[in-house]
Amino acid sequence: MNNFEQMLEKYAELVIKVGVNIQPGQVLIVQAPLETVEFTRLVVAKAYDAGAKYVQVEWDDERITRLRYEKAPDDSFGYYPKWQADMMEQLAEGGGAVLHIKVPDPELFRGIDSWKVSTAVKAAAVAREKYQSYVRNNQVSWSLIKAPTRAWADKVFADLPEESRIQAMWDAVFLMNRVGSDDPVAAWREHIAELKTRQQFMNTKRYKSLHYRAPGTDLRVELPEGHLWLGGGDENEAGVYFVANMPTEEIYTMPLRTGVNGTVTSTMPLNLNGRLVEGLRFTFKDGKVTDYDAVSGREHLTSLLETDEGAAYLGEVALVPHDSPISRLNRIFYNTGIDENASCHFALGSSYPVNIEGGTKLSKDELLAKGANVSLTHVDFMIGSAELDIDGELADGTVEPVFRQGRWV
Repeated sequence: MNNFEQMLEKYAELVIKVGVNIQPGQVLIVQAPLETVEFTRLVVAKAYDAGAKYVQVEWDDERITRLRYEKAPDDSFGYYPKWQADMMEQLAEGGGAVLHIKVPDPELFRGIDSWKVSTAVKAAAVAREKYQSYVRNNQVSWSLIKAPTRAWADKVFADLPEESRIQAMWDAVFLMNRVGSDDPVAAWREHIAELKTRQQFMNTKRYKSLHYRAPGTDLRVELPEGHLWLGGGDENEAGVYFVANMPTEEIYTMPLRTGVNGTVTSTMPLNLNGRLVEGLRFTFKDGKVTDYDAVSGREHLTSLLETDEGAAYLGEVALVPHDSPISRLNRIFYNTGIDENASCHFALGSSYPVNIEGGTKLSKDELLAKGANVSLTHVDFMIGSAELDIDGELADGTVEPVFRQGRWV
């Protein structure tokens, strides 16, 4: 076995033992691109080694996905198969786990009418609303990981010879997931402990609001009473610890739904379901987006904001130092799961109920009353840089520096 094969083995073991943390007798669904078949087979093998009862792989092919948008009738985009949604609900209710190998081509829907994609995305969100409530309340173990595909590698490493791009992407994935260490599982446990230290610090502070300042950004974000900072991973309903995003460098909480005011400008492009949006800017008043623009892809933002009432409000506030290992790679990955861990970010759409005391036991109306946001969508966008300063305001009005020049004070 050569070094690359050893790294693949270690990565597959890591996502099973730390990511979804498969338990004996558990059912696992793996959602994977066809191009990742060799790695996916390793993941399945590691899952069975860990005691999985049954592993089902749901294959994805982006060419087939695009064919739908090119050839299907216009009235088909509002359709989502109920049996697919039912399957995911049954998996969650039966204590199963889901592993997503998600690496959408940033240019997948170039030339496709934006309304088609938005309609299909909303139809899926409506059909899967119950399952997504299980996800947001940590009632199911899930993990989102990365593996190279040709389209993604060609976009990210366009400056390299074509034959070198896939390997360069693997090298980056291994690095950001600490796979090169002698014991990646132990390295991740140490990393999670560090994130928990930051989380506990912020939970002790109980800031009333955060004030963001950077070129193009002057935004005040109030935090609801009883908000909770989380980071690294969390326990599911059965008490099993899992890590939802690999890699992860963030700690995050929810903003007060009606307490966001000012202007924010993104610092990275956004891959919005295979549609690229660059240079986006939002103005908020009393929590709601009142104005927005983008250098390119503005129409995709319009579709996002029209998803439902909650899509125009923030649901997540996340802190990531600009000197994180991913940020130090100094490369845009056109993949939110990676780019959000190189940059402070916000998310439009639904809050996570786990981010407020007792939130997992609350109804939608009760969450709204507590100051959380409710929506079918949840889309992160990056706003961090080496020029970002953040101040925290305590309950007594005292203002303290939290970030200076993109780093923790």
